[in-house]
Amino acid sequence: MAILSQDESQAILKKVLSFSTSDECEATLSGSNGGNVRSARNAISTSGAADDVSLAVEARFGKRSGVATCNEFDDATLRRCVQRAEEIAKLAPESPEYMPLLGAQTYIAAPKSFAASTAGITPDFRAMQIGKTMKICDEKKVTSAAFLNDEAGFVAKRNNKGLEAYQQYTNLSFSITVRTPDGTGSGYATGDYNDAAGFDAGTLTQVAADKAAMSRNAKAIEPGKYTVILEPAALVANTDASLLAALMNALDARNADEGRSFLSKKGGGNRKGEKLFDERVTIYSDPTNAEIASLTFAGDGRPQKKMTWIEKGVVKNLYTSRFWAQKSGIPDIPRPGGWIMEGGTQSVQDMIKGTAKGILVTRLWYIRPVDPQTLLYTGLTRDGTFYIENGKIKHPVKNFRFNESPIIMLNNLEAIGKPVRVNGNLVPPLKIRDFTFTSLSDAV
Repeated sequence: MAILSQDESQAILKKVLSFSTSDECEATLSGSNGGNVRSARNAISTSGAADDVSLAVEARFGKRSGVATCNEFDDATLRRCVQRAEEIAKLAPESPEYMPLLGAQTYIAAPKSFAASTAGITPDFRAMQIGKTMKICDEKKVTSAAFLNDEAGFVAKRNNKGLEAYQQYTNLSFSITVRTPDGTGSGYATGDYNDAAGFDAGTLTQVAADKAAMSRNAKAIEPGKYTVILEPAALVANTDASLLAALMNALDARNADEGRSFLSKKGGGNRKGEKLFDERVTIYSDPTNAEIASLTFAGDGRPQKKMTWIEKGVVKNLYTSRFWAQKSGIPDIPRPGGWIMEGGTQSVQDMIKGTAKGILVTRLWYIRPVDPQTLLYTGLTRDGTFYIENGKIKHPVKNFRFNESPIIMLNNLEAIGKPVRVNGNLVPPLKIRDFTFTSLSDAV
């Protein structure tokens, strides 16, 4: 099914609401189409396409709520979906955290979150891009595994209180791991884009292949505290399991107020307004940023606006649910989409040149929480870890297990580089002193 326009989407949603008999009713229509291709051992292993549109209807009677979904849009199916949501609502218990549906909202002008170049990607384009990776790796006599995924989508919302929202988006993501034939060297690169015009799999493959060649026959050095240069992919390559993502996930007002966060105060309340990080740390979100344009409304319909979370080391804002904002009398701020950490102009290479002794980390993985009160995490380095001496990479080193907190890390800053897009965020490379490595790992 093609991406529905605003008029097409809202026509379906209006019809859905016309079938409702509940006190409150909200309908969300979302869909996407796209495709993917995966390679392993320098050959395409799978390819696929996805095309889906679905409707979710929430019906409310007083404080009781029910939700039903469907993916067919004839009148009979839409009517039955609404009826089912109402049936569920009548059986549901009352919500102790009930909040009425939002009325009409004002959203900022839709950013360039949709690119025709990405929406128009064909199987031939995917094959050509993966073909570049295989050609480079064959020539260098290394082995690769890669994944390319693209999608174009839309989200539309409407309720019987006057709320109406609609936006289209596109996204392309690519990652590749390259290994040497003897299995001792590994390299990694990743990239994601709203606009596929900026994507070239060959460039990223070259980076990963070079890292793989450089990381062969790594030497073991003693674990301990080291100055490290963390590439952007080491900081936020995965939304839920990375050090900076862990920090952003912790900026929740309710968790802080209820004593479940590093932002909690003894005796109640939170540490909003306190300087907790190096003064060079500023993190904000902006759905209109051209490099990481995202939805201008949250899942519950609240507007997304430019918002500063940490400014010069001071915690400025915390996101919250509508219920908790009302109960606590605090600003009603939704969780952001992508976010931006301000940086400087230095590249990773510039940072290496300015390092007397240290370790370059390409990527972290298998990251797990140890202590939510201090945001202490543990994990492993992988896919290229190198010892730096006198401004140059001297040799690869065996991978480490680390135990570190982004709170400590962002108080031990030596340098902040130029931000680049990773996983829908803008993240700079960071040079950190006294980063804690606790043991060695034989994995590559």
